[in-house]
Amino acid sequence: MKISPFEIKVSEQVLADLKMRINLTRWPETALEPGWESGTDQTYLRDLANYWIKDFSWREVENRINSYPNFIAEIDGYRIHFIHIKGTGKKTLPLIITHGWPGSFLEMLDIIPYLTEAPDFAFDLVIPSIPGFGFSSRPEQTGCNSAKIAELWHLLMIGLGYTKYGVQGGDVGAGIGTCLALYHSEAVIGLHLNYIPGSYKPLLPEGEELTTEEKAYERYLNNWIAKEGAYSHLHSTKPQTLSFGLNDSPVGLCAWILEKFASWSDNNGNLENIFTKDELLANITLYWLTQTLPSSIRLYQENRLNPSLDFSKGQYVSVPVAFARFPKELPTPPRSYVEKGYNIQQWNELPVGGHFAALEQPELLSNDISSFFEHINKEQTT
Repeated sequence: MKISPFEIKVSEQVLADLKMRINLTRWPETALEPGWESGTDQTYLRDLANYWIKDFSWREVENRINSYPNFIAEIDGYRIHFIHIKGTGKKTLPLIITHGWPGSFLEMLDIIPYLTEAPDFAFDLVIPSIPGFGFSSRPEQTGCNSAKIAELWHLLMIGLGYTKYGVQGGDVGAGIGTCLALYHSEAVIGLHLNYIPGSYKPLLPEGEELTTEEKAYERYLNNWIAKEGAYSHLHSTKPQTLSFGLNDSPVGLCAWILEKFASWSDNNGNLENIFTKDELLANITLYWLTQTLPSSIRLYQENRLNPSLDFSKGQYVSVPVAFARFPKELPTPPRSYVEKGYNIQQWNELPVGGHFAALEQPELLSNDISSFFEHINKEQTT
């Protein structure tokens, strides 16, 4: 494995082209329903597009990214971008954290100081970009599903000298983290999740039926999929068709991603209660500049065609597992249901927060991660 330092520097020509394309947007007529009821709110989107042109600074985002140690690792034909920050505590533990869709490694920047600067117990953080996301290379052939990515992550950690390490993830990162824990339990000392993979459906022992609570969850999940799951079905079946428009129109790309930040976060009806315009646009601009919307959504298809996880066949994550349940997260199974497939050692109900926990509530998430791994580390060293 070859590892090289990496610095982000987008050309002025590319940034000027982005502004020109935003200016040339052909806007649809105003929706009959005001607000976000039928999708992205056009009034808000127009305001954000205007801010994108006049006030947003990608250079400030670049400077923040480049203030951390960035690297490219060449692993098994993939170029993997990652940030690697050594902890400053008396005791440190390696921890790899994986983002999801429509997020990116940028979500994790706010949790870095909480996890690396604790005086007694801190982490050596490895924050990679999934292949096809951000500055990692786009897969050039089929087969790059969550299990394949988990293998790349294991090779990355071994290449960095970490034979034992912790794993954390949400959204797609929860699936990748689960694969790491399943297939490399000899190396993974613990798994911390803030999302249960959407495909999760455990094997029921013969004669056992779902509880009333578990049946209610399944009904809720089916209703949610009917109302909110069209994006996932499209990603997993016809990602190429969607790619042409979203790779060509920055405002179209913005609308596709923005709706999820509005629907899945704990914002009390106003996005800017929890995210700034700059935070939203940093992530969206990253997708635009790297042209990774097409490759990022293709991961849904890869996981459908080559499922990494099938708990219905008896898979069980035996390493210690923690789950942080944020109240505005996507449908979350009850603990009894999750324990059929995961060795739950810590389960905390957090007071606020949603799907983008690292960005929404970095301190709450960091504290939950730290308490779990500090406990696991003490158990394994005594």
